[in-house]
Amino acid sequence: MIKTTNIETLAIQGGYQPKNGEPRVVPIIQSTTYKYDTAKEVADLFDLNAVGHMYSRISNPTCDAFETKMAQLEGGVAALAVSSGQSASTVAITNVCTSGDHFIAIGAIYGGTVSLFTNTLKKMGIEVTLVDASLSLEELKTYFKPNTKALFGETIANPALDILDFEKFSSLAKEMNVPFIVDNTFATPYLCRPLEHGANVVIHSSTKYLDGHAVAVGGVIIDGGNFNYAQDKFPEFVNPDPSYHGIVYPEKFGNLAYIIKARVQWIRDLGNYQTPMNAFLTNMGVETLHVRMQRHCENAQKLAEFLSSHSNVSWVNYPGLEGHKDYELSKKYLKGNSGVLTFGVKGGLVEGEKVMNGLKLAAIVVHVADVRTGVLHPASMTHRQLTSSEQKEAGVTPDMVRVTVGLEHIDDIIADFDQALNSI
Repeated sequence: MIKTTNIETLAIQGGYQPKNGEPRVVPIIQSTTYKYDTAKEVADLFDLNAVGHMYSRISNPTCDAFETKMAQLEGGVAALAVSSGQSASTVAITNVCTSGDHFIAIGAIYGGTVSLFTNTLKKMGIEVTLVDASLSLEELKTYFKPNTKALFGETIANPALDILDFEKFSSLAKEMNVPFIVDNTFATPYLCRPLEHGANVVIHSSTKYLDGHAVAVGGVIIDGGNFNYAQDKFPEFVNPDPSYHGIVYPEKFGNLAYIIKARVQWIRDLGNYQTPMNAFLTNMGVETLHVRMQRHCENAQKLAEFLSSHSNVSWVNYPGLEGHKDYELSKKYLKGNSGVLTFGVKGGLVEGEKVMNGLKLAAIVVHVADVRTGVLHPASMTHRQLTSSEQKEAGVTPDMVRVTVGLEHIDDIIADFDQALNSI
């Protein structure tokens, strides 16, 4: 194993160390099943008494290499690759919450996550309270209940671009004795490592910057191994699991209890594991993560500064701009402000649509965070399912245009927005 904490080296060489004569690049193990010499070896796998791969619905060598790399990049004890970012959010919460439980999420998060939390998890009997991140600690504590089991936030909110106050919310989670789950999709481990700032679990939509090329849908959950689940508050962990002959996860697996339970319960039964091909593609994308994120940040900063000075732009939201409400938080927690910004066009939605339709280089796409510049209208697209009040809480306004700034030459990106803005 590579002995380094440098993200640049881990991004390239983490997770996979070939032996003599083996492939230098992580191979695609496109197999559903694996061969063993004795029945007992397979029985030990099913009883969780041995480490190995028994079926690719639960684990796979290609996925394992990606998982190991992500755990190293985030500084966690282990990781689990799943089929999408939404799947990562679902498993991360349901692994600690069951029917009748409650959790708290910061309101300014991705619209799809809000819909998942307020609609789908509600059908499973899990209640969420969305809170305003600007509230004081004392006010936030009033939302906690005896059955509150987790606190959820995003490092850089999508699309509000609020920066998570880790010190504030990690202290809140510790005091209220719940795991702090952080979606680090927009920041990536190159710009921020939430576990170093008090998080307990980190998730990603690996579809975004980790892949970086818009070719592989996926998600990943990283366990910090730094929360004590061996307490009566979390019966799913301390009560024997009848599906594994009475295993008690913290007793058998120590600080790996969270991630192993997620794999052998939720992934075993729901089957939402990442495919080997998508893990291969995403792992390849991660190899250039550090280089790409530097350029994404540079290009977004320059485009934000250009838009701020344009006569047809009413406002620009990017944490790297001085005067942004979270400018100091971004300097405190981030190495850069990622490649996403939002802005409003003078004239509102109607003129904003004209600008979006007039772009030549930037495409209208329902995606974010890859090498190509794209735009999207959150209120009518990604956050369409939310009510107007939920959109407002998520930081979405009717005139908002979200830009995912790509890796094209910044002069070409600016020229494209300039001509589109000048046409209205």
